[in-house]
Amino acid sequence: MAILVRRLFKVALFIGLVLLSVRYIPLSNEWSAAETRAWFRASDWLGVDDPDNLYFAVWLTIELIVAVLAYAAIIRLWRLYRGNRQR
Repeated sequence: MAILVRRLFKVALFIGLVLLSVRYIPLSNEWSAAETRAWFRASDWLGVDDPDNLYFAVWLTIELIVAVLAYAAIIRLWRLYRGNRQR
């Protein structure tokens, strides 16, 4: 039972971190002319029909990377805290 609770807590922690990163790393809606050209070239090069779809996929990937890094840091700090506390 304790293992199930730990796993559910870890899943909830990760989902919460993803939601926080989505909240505080906003999706930019306005592009400059240079950014527009760059996104069109990248989408053509990758074979994506709409540059907005590519932009969303890149943005979502960044959000997940931020959440994974924050999760790893929290877990590492927790293990460090538990290790120092048990001595």
